[in-house]
Amino acid sequence: MRNFLSDKITSIKPSGIRKFFDIVYEMQDAISLGVGEPDFDTPWFIRDEGIYSLEKGRTFYTSNSGLKELRKEISNYIKRTQNIFYNPDNEIIVTVGGSEAIDICLRAVINPGDEVIIPQPSYVSYEPCAILADAKPVIVELKAKNEFRLTPEELSDAITEKTKVLVLPYPNNPTGAIMEKDDLEKIAKIAVEKDILVLSDEIYSALTYKGQHISIASLDGMKERTVLINGFSKAYAMTGWRLGYACGPEAVIKQMTKIHQYAIMCAPTTSQYAAVEALKKGDEEVEKMRQSYNQRRRFLINAFEQMNLNCFEPYGAFYVFPCIKEFGMTSEEFATKLLMEEKVAVVPGTAFGDCAEGYLRISYAYSLDNLKEAISRIDRFVKNLRKTSSHL
Repeated sequence: MRNFLSDKITSIKPSGIRKFFDIVYEMQDAISLGVGEPDFDTPWFIRDEGIYSLEKGRTFYTSNSGLKELRKEISNYIKRTQNIFYNPDNEIIVTVGGSEAIDICLRAVINPGDEVIIPQPSYVSYEPCAILADAKPVIVELKAKNEFRLTPEELSDAITEKTKVLVLPYPNNPTGAIMEKDDLEKIAKIAVEKDILVLSDEIYSALTYKGQHISIASLDGMKERTVLINGFSKAYAMTGWRLGYACGPEAVIKQMTKIHQYAIMCAPTTSQYAAVEALKKGDEEVEKMRQSYNQRRRFLINAFEQMNLNCFEPYGAFYVFPCIKEFGMTSEEFATKLLMEEKVAVVPGTAFGDCAEGYLRISYAYSLDNLKEAISRIDRFVKNLRKTSSHL
């Protein structure tokens, strides 16, 4: 029998994030600091609206682009937070999470052989989605000395005549890095000069700890060449509701909607009704969660400083990205040994790109009690490693 599998698909590696957590689930007293999922329940008023929508029998399809009421609230939200107006009729589409928005955006704009610039370390989906869209991924290796920000020099060096899209992944998963207005203005200038579309993944935009997040779409000349992607999973603790959205130029959104129409039909109706309430009433709850994450962030940064483990200070998302190069182990070796000896699961940096070798992603979307116990175990583990190396 012939091999029925696609060469393109089989050549793509599985996500490196979940590998350790299959083991964790079977391991007693293990602490997992790996999955990027809020430990908060979805706020009750949001859940209540979802329940009410079911009780009212709202179990029908919505329009392909999403409930009109939700698109209006998304437009209002972007206007009040970024001072950008997106027409809810033709510049917004509601998707099944931010990940679907990334996928259909790239498929809507790529022709075979077009190049997509992807700064790494970054979210695991960008590179596979580019490949699935028949693009050539061009990886820019972000550097710790630049706080993992994309510099204009790095971007310029990566651009060729075939460059079509720049993925801008800030606030960044896994590093927690952010881009401030000065950084974005330099990137925007190049994007305009070189006529590049920007896919700006802003799923962590509400979880920033240094000033307010600024979207590159808000800068002069950028709205018409930016697809802004966001969603409800991280800020509103709605991961399982599977709801995201994309805002962008009408021509791009129209083609994204066509793909969405054939592949998905529409995002979950119950989730959409709940999301309307999230946007209308959720600011206070989001701020409470942000403050809690910030407390945990400061705790971890201080803890790493106390154990002399090098870690730059992240100002976004809910991850820290400590460097473990001093131990002479690969990220995967370190993470495996930590899991087996101290029952703490973290993600090797290489899950987010080869250039992240020597780093770990640690999520602080967990209770402070869990973080304190995990840090105690990591501290013991690091001390033992240093003691062993000193005797060699």
